Amino acid sequence: MTALTLGPLVFAGDRLAAIIAFGVFLGVAALLTRRVDGRLGNWSLAVVAIGLVAARLGHVALHWETFAPEPLRVFSIREGGFSVGAGLAAALLTTLYVFRDARLRAWSIGALAGAFVVWNTAWQLVAASSAVAAPAGSFVALEGADRSLGDFAGKPVVLNLWASWCPPCRREMPMMATMAAERDDAAFVFANQGEGAQAVSQFLAGADLAIDHVLLDPAYALARHYGVSGYPATLFLDAGGTLRSLHFGEISREALAAGIDSAKAN
Repeated sequence: MTALTLGPLVFAGDRLAAIIAFGVFLGVAALLTRRVDGRLGNWSLAVVAIGLVAARLGHVALHWETFAPEPLRVFSIREGGFSVGAGLAAALLTTLYVFRDARLRAWSIGALAGAFVVWNTAWQLVAASSAVAAPAGSFVALEGADRSLGDFAGKPVVLNLWASWCPPCRREMPMMATMAAERDDAAFVFANQGEGAQAVSQFLAGADLAIDHVLLDPAYALARHYGVSGYPATLFLDAGGTLRSLHFGEISREALAAGIDSAKAN
């Protein structure tokens, strides 16, 4: 998955696709409000709000077993997690309820369909990740030994690029550590970007995190190799070391599990 960098801001590809689709939808709705019927303005704002809530609740319902121990995660939308199908269904039902006139239904459903086409097109453009082979070089592990990504060949690798100064990196690290301990079907490698052993050790000790396979990459070699421009970034390599997918930004437990399963399938 690609990302768009605007100065210090990095937009993950999936979120960029959603922003574009929402922008197109609201723009078309504003035009229709002026040209067709003034009620379409309030309708567009309502379906966006209802659709987002329904999409989130749909995602939670699909993954209820991981949300049940931490119910407050339902409100943690910064890590992502939305069901497009549930959101579209709620938007369509709202539209059919609000508008009984066939003409207004046609215009409003057309706007929804157009936004979906824009989202799907943008998503297809940004979702694909190049099949990049793992670098051959080695990195100093926090415990002192030199390790390369090739050392973990034989099962999928979750490669997390992070830094201690990065707030979303710090937020997701406890969950990543838990998943690393729970999943023995994938190797988790935490490659710190740009910091020294002392800074990394102090952060892990202060956060009370005990994780294996912490690599030091002070020259950002892995970020350059994979074209990563922001942190955190979680890369999923298959058992042969080839990149299969990449997640920019804070990752959820559900997206992490899905990435591992996808890498295993390749």
